Order: sequence, then structure tokens, then C-alpha cells
Amino acid sequence: MRWVLVAGGVAVVVVGGIVLAVAMDGDEAKAGHEVRLGTVVVTRGDLVDTEKVDGKLTYSGAQDVWAGASGVVTWVPRKGATVRRGGPLMRVAGRPVTLMYGGTPMYRVLEQGVTGGDVRQLETNLTDLGYGGLTVDREFTEATKAAVKEWQDDLGLPETGTVDAGQVVFLGGPVRVREVKAPKGKQVAKGQPVLGVAGTGRVVHVDLDAEKQDLAREGAKVSVELPGGKVVKGTVGKVSGVAESTGSGQDKKTTVGVDISLGGAGTGRLDEAPVTVELESERRRGVLSVPVEALLATREGGFALEIVEGAERRLVPVRTGAFGGGRVEVDGVREGARVGVPTG
Repeated sequence: MRWVLVAGGVAVVVVGGIVLAVAMDGDEAKAGHEVRLGTVVVTRGDLVDTEKVDGKLTYSGAQDVWAGASGVVTWVPRKGATVRRGGPLMRVAGRPVTLMYGGTPMYRVLEQGVTGGDVRQLETNLTDLGYGGLTVDREFTEATKAAVKEWQDDLGLPETGTVDAGQVVFLGGPVRVREVKAPKGKQVAKGQPVLGVAGTGRVVHVDLDAEKQDLAREGAKVSVELPGGKVVKGTVGKVSGVAESTGSGQDKKTTVGVDISLGGAGTGRLDEAPVTVELESERRRGVLSVPVEALLATREGGFALEIVEGAERRLVPVRTGAFGGGRVEVDGVREGARVGVPTG
């Protein structure tokens, strides 16, 4: 007779292949129901332990869009709208401010005779929007000026042939409007934020306890439980190298920001929705393991497994290692051996 590892105040006695569940209440032991033993196979593989943390489902690359010229805001997109290349981000004094793609912000007036990477950036956008007749390079030429004038004419802008921050905002790609900071009718000054936007890629942001930052490794695969219970796969994309503290005294909390990309997973359109992220805390590679419930705690101390070979059953002492995913690493049995486990 041996005792199964006690969990939740219940011990299990093995008697001739039949398990008797016993509820432990103080010094009293109340007999429970009988449970038959099934068998499982000792397998070799990776044993993964995980930890669940809270996160928020949001969009990548949150940032503000500022007015490039002073005036009254006469139009802004609605919250949740997506703006793509060539589309208006806002209208100031009736004039559209157009989204173009690029990594360099509009920091100077672009006009004939100037050269640089920002010129190439502008010319690339004009070409992609269908304005031809120019060479995409670093030089703002007469052909570039002609394409700019054609673009301005289509938008109802003065045909100056020059481009400034009052006409164009360069961002990394299409954006989703998260917040309208200067609504229609608002007087804004140059440099004042008008919109809060983000990319269209879905990410999960986690403010991870700084003491647990080793759980988040760039490139690591994770599972994310969305509102409603759907589970999708994600990849740790960015781990902040700077810790942030909030609160004070006993309520002080130090965290590091972790962003998790979700690829093409269907996540809906909810923003700032709470999710649960399952991070890998430990991985033991190529170890023998069995379900935790197969462990038997011996009277002498330590653990054993009940080896099942045909009609024969015998107890074999084992050493335990890491736990993870409802399984436990064991040493002292061979791979492929069948061991007893409660079935209900």
C-alpha cells in the first residue's frame, strides 16, 4: 500500500490497482469513492513551465501627430479610422494634411534645388500615388516640382511646387486613429498635437514586474488568451531596457514594458482590452516525464511510480526534477514504460 501525492486535502491509496480517494480533514480521514487506475507512457521531450501575466491588447507604434501650421481645425477623422498613404490626417484652415510613408519627419521645406534622403522619400510617395515623370533619387528637380504641382492641384492646394509640414506628415505606414486631441473647430498652433495614432499591427503590451523580466526574451513564443477565451500565438518583439516605477511606499511597483506581436491572428478591433499572456519560465530539454498525478509518495519519503507490465504491477522509486504543463521530470525509469495513473 502506498499514498499518492496529496493535493487539495485529498490523499489517494493504491490497493491492487484500485485507487481509494480519502478526504483529509484535520485528524479525520473520510473514505471517498473508488477510482480505477489507467496507464500512461513515460515520454521524452521538452518540459515547459509557464507563468501567466496580465496584458493589454492594443496597436503598435503609438504616437502623436502635430499640426504643421497654425489655424482652425476644420476636419479630423473619427476615432478608430484607418488612414493610408495619400489620405488626409486632418484639415487645417480647410487645407488637407496628407499622410505619406517614410521614416524621416518633415523638418524643412522641400523645393527645387534641395537634395537628401527626405527628397527621395517624397518622390517615392509621389510615384506610388501615381504621379510619374520624375526620377526617384535624392534631387528635387524640375520634374519633381511638376509632379508636386499636379498633386497639389488634385488636392485643391495652391500650386507652389514646394512641400512643407503644413501639407504632409511622414509616418512609417498606415495608421489607426486612437484619439482626437484637437476636434473640429479647435484653434491650433504649429507643433500642437491634433491626433493620437498607432500602426495597424496588433500587439499586446505587458507591464512586467521588473523582478520577472527574465521571463520575456525577444523572439520567444507565447500564448495570449483574448477576451472571450480565444487563445492565439504571439512573439515577444520588444523588451524595454528601462524600468519604470509607479506608486509609492508599499504600493510602489517597478515594471519593464514588453510588446508582443500577434501576426495575422484574428483579434478583432478592441483597443486596450485586457488579455492574459502565458510566458515560458523554464524549459528542460529532452527529459523523461509523466503526468504529475502518476507520482506516488512513499511512506519512507520520496516518490515512486507504479510500473505496469501486463498483469504485473510494481513500485519503482524515482527522482523528480522540474514541473511544467501538468507533468514532472522523472529519473529512474526507462522511456516507453507504462505507469499507473488515476482515470477519474
